Amino acid sequence: MSRGRRSKARQAIESIRSVGRARGTIVRVSELTPPVRVRPRFVALVGTLAAVPAITTDMFLPQLPDIARDLGTTTWAVQLTVTMMLVGGAVGQLVNGPLSDTLGRRRPALWGLTIHVVLSLACAAAPSIGVLVALRTAQGFFNAAASVVALAVIRDRFSGPTASRLLSRLMLVIGVAPLFAPTIGTWVGGIGGWRGVFVALAVFGAAVWVGVWRFLRESLPVERRRARGIRVALSGYWTLLRDRRFVAYALVPGTSFGVTMSYVVGSPFVLQTEYGMSQSQFAVTFAVVGLGLVIASQVNAALVKHYPPEAMLRFASSALLLATGTLLVVVVTGWGGLPAFLVALWFATSFVFVLHPNATALALEPYGSMAGTAAAFLGASSALLAGLISPLVGLLGGDRYAMVWVMFGAGLAAFTVLLAGTPVFRRGAARRLRLEVERVEPEREE
Repeated sequence: MSRGRRSKARQAIESIRSVGRARGTIVRVSELTPPVRVRPRFVALVGTLAAVPAITTDMFLPQLPDIARDLGTTTWAVQLTVTMMLVGGAVGQLVNGPLSDTLGRRRPALWGLTIHVVLSLACAAAPSIGVLVALRTAQGFFNAAASVVALAVIRDRFSGPTASRLLSRLMLVIGVAPLFAPTIGTWVGGIGGWRGVFVALAVFGAAVWVGVWRFLRESLPVERRRARGIRVALSGYWTLLRDRRFVAYALVPGTSFGVTMSYVVGSPFVLQTEYGMSQSQFAVTFAVVGLGLVIASQVNAALVKHYPPEAMLRFASSALLLATGTLLVVVVTGWGGLPAFLVALWFATSFVFVLHPNATALALEPYGSMAGTAAAFLGASSALLAGLISPLVGLLGGDRYAMVWVMFGAGLAAFTVLLAGTPVFRRGAARRLRLEVERVEPEREE
């Protein structure tokens, strides 16, 4: 688009918005805004920041059986170190989201990363499984600042299809980083044991802290920040809860992420114990499955230029349901053995990363004035749902049957939420020329 056409487009948007301001509303016409070119350094930095919780989870996954033996505990108890980190992250996002709307984006991120480093070193010295679970819960709480700020920074600067494309590019970083985390964790664990893995996580957190401090500019100016106080935060969450469509879109990442986390929690035991893989073989398998997440997110980034997010959600939710159903049939019938199991698993986990960025972009679109709070709601619901879904694998026996049944149930839940709570499956939902109207107070205009 030429400079003159961009200028006319901006003038048209401002004319529409001026009408909204006179009525106490902001009218967003994201379809009229031209595509924005984003620097790769920004994507890498924000993606790494968003990936801090995932890397902290995935890097020590190959060490779960060793932790159980070393601390003399059960499979279910050691899986709590993963589950409780998700629960802590859910609560932490609800706190860090409004804080980032009040204090800006940089300060919560830097404080969260600082505490991450301290807690990683404490985990390395944990004397028992109870202490380790408690520390991991706290680590999830403070790591949440990183993922909340990453999403909020994106919404501060972008919206609509551009935000959806950027979120898909972000999945490249979020997907590639944990892709190699188990391999690195296996290598570090071979040298320093599972305690050495937590020391490595402390070093990683310190490196991210330096990157944020040096390169991430503040994206929320003082004049756009929300007032302080619990009442303001609760009012923001109440606004979101009353928006049925927002809640539905917010539930989709959580239910679909339950598919991924059920695989993450169950796969170390299913693949290493039931299928007899070594730690190195498991790390390679985990990387290959993770590669599917990266491919899916990048295909989505390309397709969303031509198809609206609603159409992508319609396709991906149906494909996810089909893939998890196929995985269930393969396990129950034994058809195809391990190769068929891995192929179905690859597709089942890949489609999650098509659902996630599109549902997130549609949920955040109307809430630019409280992006931190909206991102916190999204992150908390995602972590909480995944934290509630993934323990079902252990409670149902921890074997491959339990894992695939839970994965199928989570995929079915994501499909049902989209069908019942959003216009995705309604006729005409793919038409993107629409006005997104956000009711705000005049002094909170953007």
